[in-house]
Amino acid sequence: MSTPRTLFLSPRVTATGHALADAARRRGAHVETLREWRVPEQWRGAGGASLYAGPLFADAVARELGLGLLEAPEDWLARLPRGLTLRGIEFSTIEEARRLRRPAFVKPPNDKSFPARVYPDGSGLPGPDAVDGTEPVLVSDIVTFGVEFRLFVQDGEVRTGSRYATRGRLDVAPLTQDPRRAEVLAFAERLTGTGLPSAVVVEVGLVDGSGWAVVEANAAWASGHYACDADAALDVVLHAARPEGEFGAADRCFLRPVPEVVRD
Repeated sequence: MSTPRTLFLSPRVTATGHALADAARRRGAHVETLREWRVPEQWRGAGGASLYAGPLFADAVARELGLGLLEAPEDWLARLPRGLTLRGIEFSTIEEARRLRRPAFVKPPNDKSFPARVYPDGSGLPGPDAVDGTEPVLVSDIVTFGVEFRLFVQDGEVRTGSRYATRGRLDVAPLTQDPRRAEVLAFAERLTGTGLPSAVVVEVGLVDGSGWAVVEANAAWASGHYACDADAALDVVLHAARPEGEFGAADRCFLRPVPEVVRD
């Protein structure tokens, strides 16, 4: 696909934001950092726009930029066969998760409304004063990943990847330099046809004593690139965040429901 005229960034530009911006400029694209949580008049409805930002900021500006944002279905991980997850995973609400009486890994599917981590039981989750009870959550059995990888995937193909953790600790290296590269790519092929959008980030890992498993899926337009190739990652971001009218029928069900923003 052709490079969009403008790549928009949030006010807080991360290392990945800088890397993607540099890659975009090398292609002759314009890069614009939005200084506030709103879009200046001259950029509203900008044709050929794209966006790299966190979910909350994206919700605030995507509609004014005329963007559609691809993301995995909230229940995607819970719907996968156990052979791809190697653990039990339930799609629920935080109100139901607060009743847990066992340790579990609990996370919001596509947002960061509360910390994703192991909770000894449901009593440690944020209360109703902090998070509404209808907030969707993924509740997972606890497993130990020996090594974890982030993959930028477009049209079912891994465009670039990076190791990012070993034994739960940050350990970054390009996938091309990891001795398990062939295993990672072979496992990623098994995810074809599991109900993902055409552009997405998937994380996979090696579970101690069990084999390869999916960790989670994330929106490409909000994911850090670690040691991924920035140019290849940008291709996936541009495909995942683009003018809403460019998305075909196969992807429209994966568009993030962006709220209507009311301005003073």
